[in-house]
Amino acid sequence: MASALRSVIFLLLAVVGGGAIAQEEAILLVAHPAFRDLEYRQTVLLAAPAPNGGHVGVIINRPTRRSLESLFPEHEPSKKVVEPVFYGGPFSRGALVALVRSHDAPGAGSVLLMKDLYLAFRANTIDHVIETTPNEARYFVGYVGWRPGELKSEIDRGLWSVLDAQVDTVFRKDTEGLWEELLQSTRRIRAGDSLPSPLAVAR
Repeated sequence: MASALRSVIFLLLAVVGGGAIAQEEAILLVAHPAFRDLEYRQTVLLAAPAPNGGHVGVIINRPTRRSLESLFPEHEPSKKVVEPVFYGGPFSRGALVALVRSHDAPGAGSVLLMKDLYLAFRANTIDHVIETTPNEARYFVGYVGWRPGELKSEIDRGLWSVLDAQVDTVFRKDTEGLWEELLQSTRRIRAGDSLPSPLAVAR
């Protein structure tokens, strides 16, 4: 298992460095309906700043039909993981990353996304999570990365709507319909912002 997980490329290690690093809190990105790129069509992403000045994240509404056990049949602890593996994004599709619910950093090579939520990249850290608290994490093949300024540009162009991230949303069991629900939420927020305030009307 450890050797398989070490397929995480050196770029990931460069992004997260040695220890767990606290950044600004994560956000949810909801793809615009006109976003036709098949990689991101009708997706919801969890994204957070990375130490290199860019951003890193995963798609949270694309479960696969594969279990962790099916990917690593000789690794006994993987059989304890109940949920399917999710498709996290087009970067390093052969690598496994994990969203980990924990009060403390799960190990080296992990990024603190928000309170009690880490994104783990390093093989030995993910191994430890699987062996100790296998169902306090969600496992992804691949991830999404942005260069410095790239995500801001995409948001400014209207490719993504932004919502506050909630752990319950990130770990929702049934992700079918999640994109539609959050898209409606962003539309309600925009509609509310566009309404004049009662004070303005009174004037």
